[in-house]
Amino acid sequence: MAKEVTISVIKADVGGLAGHSGIHPDLVDIAQTSLAEAVQEGVLVDYHIAWVGDDLQLIMTHTRGVDNVEVHQVAWNTFTKAADRASELKLCGVGQDFLSTDFQGSIRGMGPSLAEMSFEERKNETVVIWMADKTSPGGWNFPLYKAFADPFNTIGLVIKPNLHEGFRFEVLDIRQNRHIWLTCPEDLYDLLALIGTAGRFVVRSVWTRRGELVAISSTDLLNLERGQHVGKEDPVCILRAQSQFPALGELMEPFAAPHLVEGWERGAHFGPLMPVAQRESNPSRNDGPPRVVALGFQLAEGRLVGPRDLFDDPAYDEARAECNRVANYLRRLGPFEPGRLPLDAMTYTTLPLVMDAMEDRWETFES
Repeated sequence: MAKEVTISVIKADVGGLAGHSGIHPDLVDIAQTSLAEAVQEGVLVDYHIAWVGDDLQLIMTHTRGVDNVEVHQVAWNTFTKAADRASELKLCGVGQDFLSTDFQGSIRGMGPSLAEMSFEERKNETVVIWMADKTSPGGWNFPLYKAFADPFNTIGLVIKPNLHEGFRFEVLDIRQNRHIWLTCPEDLYDLLALIGTAGRFVVRSVWTRRGELVAISSTDLLNLERGQHVGKEDPVCILRAQSQFPALGELMEPFAAPHLVEGWERGAHFGPLMPVAQRESNPSRNDGPPRVVALGFQLAEGRLVGPRDLFDDPAYDEARAECNRVANYLRRLGPFEPGRLPLDAMTYTTLPLVMDAMEDRWETFES
């Protein structure tokens, strides 16, 4: 029996260059050195360092399975070394993705976003990594629905027998810490009834009918304290493509029609998710618009062949132009909904502190 390979994608904002718009090259160099040492020590098989805006992304392969202490320790040590350098450079928001300074055996729940999956390599193993900045875990709901449940996006659902069976979606209620399994096409309307509320219901994973994991996303909420805004969640997602899964193009097509996500400027606004090449993932217009980068790899005995920068393609020029048009409209709304998030979502920004200061000025009104 073939040995399973594990892909771990772990992201953290350890400090931004020029506000939250970019990453300093020293942080990338530190991550390169740290993960190269982990390969030499036999903890990792391979790695790739990426970034989106001010988020440092560690893409790692190994044979230790998910939630492995040694792998998570490597990521934690890498982020803390990078944060130390960010502090020396007085970068913005140093270590804001860390809810604790002590590693507890798993990086899960400590702030950084995490997605991991284990599987036996196929003869041709195509893997896609989605990475976003200035958004939240529900940002993947729309593209995951389109890729795995919408035949107008994925023709394989209509014409290919093993895709025609449909897929199972695991949806997480991130406010009440519970999940539900929905199978499409039978439960399609139930799925949409939930995931349209992307601030609460998040697609965590997608599986084939035969029990193969095909997509896994990070669902970590960095902060749920009233009146606090400590970064945003900036999710990642790992997807497998081709053969019994959607084709690479079917996974990428949803981003040709930009959708709105939470998390623009101070985490308080909706913004269009702009598909960009990594070199253009430096959001500065009102700290945005939100960006998504997609990297494609082939796996060969756990080694990462690539990447291909999948949005480095003029076919997405119209999507980027549409994002700019939508951004123009939304910015004209200023602090008014629906440009700004609704009040219940603003609970986790600094707005409640302003509201609290006005509390004793309210008077009873008799109609």
